Amino acid sequence: MTTLSRPRQDRVIAGVCAGLAQRYGWKPSTVRIVFVLSCLLPGPQFLIYLALWLILPERGY
Repeated sequence: MTTLSRPRQDRVIAGVCAGLAQRYGWKPSTVRIVFVLSCLLPGPQFLIYLALWLILPERGY
């Protein structure tokens, strides 16, 4: 497993979903779909995404 970070390639907005997908061995499109569907439910999903965008380091390669 790789460390949790935001990749420079295969990102759509900030690379949070792509980083989570690489960390856990999933497809980035699956993580993005799950995130979008979860935003339809009440909760702090969008705030968590923003926090991860600020907290996760950007991968240098």
